[in-house]
Amino acid sequence: MSSNTTARTARRRTVRIAAAAVIAAAGLTLTACSGSDAAGAKPAAHTETGTAAESGGASSSAGSQGSDAQAGSGDKVDSKAGAAGKQSGSAHAATSKSKSPVRTVTLVDGSKAEVYRLGEQHYRAKIVNDGSVLATLETGEHDAGLDANDMFVVLTLGGEVHSWMGGGHQGPGTFKLAGGWTAKVTKVGELRYRAEILGTDGAVYGTMEANEHDTGLDANGVYIVLSAGGVISAHA
Repeated sequence: MSSNTTARTARRRTVRIAAAAVIAAAGLTLTACSGSDAAGAKPAAHTETGTAAESGGASSSAGSQGSDAQAGSGDKVDSKAGAAGKQSGSAHAATSKSKSPVRTVTLVDGSKAEVYRLGEQHYRAKIVNDGSVLATLETGEHDAGLDANDMFVVLTLGGEVHSWMGGGHQGPGTFKLAGGWTAKVTKVGELRYRAEILGTDGAVYGTMEANEHDTGLDANGVYIVLSAGGVISAHA
């Protein structure tokens, strides 16, 4: 082979080697770039997470406050649920108590008053005779009373039952009652009567109103019933 041929062959080889080197370098560069992108993607993702954490932590107070607030809110929900549970439990307890009478009182006509406790100063009395419920009284914001064919019954806010026979006065009118009280009874509507309970000095110490239902009063140990028909009676 001539020297010219040898020189051309050497140059070709040199060019090929250089081209291969360039391609290899380019490949390395692309790989590096691709790796850098991947690496960049990871840190970017890490940064985003970090940012979220920082923003959540930059809201760390906000985030933790939010989480505290949520926890607090959860606590409130739990406490409300607990309160609701307690209330439900109390209602259930009251219902359980109401299933059995707290006391049974024999009335003057021989019937029985079964007294059930429904809550604080909240009682119900069932008037029972021979297994039949004849009437029901229930206290709410005040005592309850009943005129049962000239037998008068008072159920107090404390769950006590008092009964007596007779002594009724038909209103309207002003009547002397047991215990030194005076009752001024007026008619204010159909089956609606009002009684002002007056002391010895003439001052009004209490007012009773029967509106289609009888009502009762414990006036310092003197028990008074005013019926929806305007009959008033008292017993000490």
